[in-house]
Amino acid sequence: MSLANAYVTSTGRLKQFLDKIQAGQAPAKVTTQHLKDIGFKSTNDRPFIKVLKELKFLTPDGVPTARYQEYRDKSKAPKVLGEALREVYSDLFVISSEPSKANKDEFQGKFKSTFNTSDTVAELCATTFLTLLEKADIKQSKSSKTDEKVPDIPPQTSGSKKTESGVVENIGLHYNIQVHLPATKDIEVYNSIFRSIKDNLIE
Repeated sequence: MSLANAYVTSTGRLKQFLDKIQAGQAPAKVTTQHLKDIGFKSTNDRPFIKVLKELKFLTPDGVPTARYQEYRDKSKAPKVLGEALREVYSDLFVISSEPSKANKDEFQGKFKSTFNTSDTVAELCATTFLTLLEKADIKQSKSSKTDEKVPDIPPQTSGSKKTESGVVENIGLHYNIQVHLPATKDIEVYNSIFRSIKDNLIE
């Protein structure tokens, strides 16, 4: 199970930042200077970097990952973010398979109990998740993992085979069990061995 604890204080700016990722080229590293260069100069914008790291959009060093690059494709972005949310906020999907703002209090309680935070921080964590959720397609991300086709296996009758004419014939199964008797003059040892075979194999 997993639960990210990154949060922002400006959710509106977070959504703008996510859109900005799709608009420009991926930098060598996402740093506070990069944020300033693309118009996010406030100190309240700096937590965006931690959010991206929690979502596995960035490495711990701030280097864009394959997930970051995929998110830059607008046609794939909602699905990519949905998959990221299911992975790093899996504890919340246990509370609700289709999370929404109606679950905010439950989510806030989960953050508070898991990370031993204040009500304020727990609420910010829950609000950050719900903001990310607005930009994600969790239904598509779920179906993409469950839509893999499993090859059809024709039903078979246990202990039988079907001939070319369609007639089912029984197949006899034979087991060859070898018993290695110990060298002893105590007849009770042999009696005990054969009695065990009778009780466990024959009957």
